[in-house]
Amino acid sequence: MTNITNVYVVDDDEAVRKSLRMLLKTEGFNVATFPSAEEFLTMCNQETTGCIILDVNMPEMDGPALQEELNRRGLLLPIIFLTGQGSIPLTVRVLKAGASDFLTKPVDGTELLACVKQALVKCEALKIQTADSNSKALRLATLTDREKEIMSLIVTGHANKEIAERLDISPRTVENHRAHIMEKTGATNLRELIEFGS
Repeated sequence: MTNITNVYVVDDDEAVRKSLRMLLKTEGFNVATFPSAEEFLTMCNQETTGCIILDVNMPEMDGPALQEELNRRGLLLPIIFLTGQGSIPLTVRVLKAGASDFLTKPVDGTELLACVKQALVKCEALKIQTADSNSKALRLATLTDREKEIMSLIVTGHANKEIAERLDISPRTVENHRAHIMEKTGATNLRELIEFGS
């Protein structure tokens, strides 16, 4: 189970929004509904977490267009598409673009809830992954150009002596740089440094 409980329902049909809201609320989810993709976009930002239950066919911006816009903005929100009449090419297209699921209306409540739970677990994993890569980027930014150069040689398997010859510096200088690299990246051994640099 996950700590994230936000579910966003984006559908231009008020009856659908109400019934989904009721179903999700009874399961303890934190639900917000939106009658249009544009309205949802005005609310979400980089800090938004949860999953979206998204209608395919809506006036103005449809579901796949909203998915494209979210991807363009780098907003990692798993999407469960709902449609009255889905086609195989459309299903393939949205799934390739990262959708979690594609369900047809009227949707089975049990199936939808299972999909929501799965999507929220996916959101949690994406959040952790993003936090890790942000932290990694910040640590890499603390390295000097020389340290980055030496680190790339270390992770590609070069010994201190080889690095020293290649860069025309003393092995002792390489060792000092290596110690700083380990400290700044938080790596405690070569394997961790290689993983960090990959």
